[in-house]
Amino acid sequence: MTYSTDPRVDAYIAALPAWKQAICRQIRDLIHAADPEVTETIKRTDRPYFVLQGNIAALLAAKDHVNVFLYDGAIVPDPEGIITGGHANTTARTVAVRQGEAINAPALTAMFKQIIANNRAGGWRTLKRAGQVKQDIDI
Repeated sequence: MTYSTDPRVDAYIAALPAWKQAICRQIRDLIHAADPEVTETIKRTDRPYFVLQGNIAALLAAKDHVNVFLYDGAIVPDPEGIITGGHANTTARTVAVRQGEAINAPALTAMFKQIIANNRAGGWRTLKRAGQVKQDIDI
């Protein structure tokens, strides 16, 4: 798959240990595969963000894992139970991926697609206010 990359995101990933690079690259590929219009940027000084009519996800390499922040307002279903943190957070939840762990690509991709669909419908804040949580994507 080919997509446009932001050289600052490339630099962020390149500075990581090899196993974290592999996780970040796989997550990056999944996000871009979810919709070809996704763009990437750097926000909060050094954090890779993926956006399409609003935030979709961000990456943060921690000491012993990589966090994938899902900007969904906690409205996207998680039937596979991949969310590892922020269950009560009203803005973003996280999926932590540790060295040697397999990424549940189908579940994560479905969540990315739902976040994108929600962004296109006005964003999770608008959907929550209107009581119209959009769940068009099969998860």
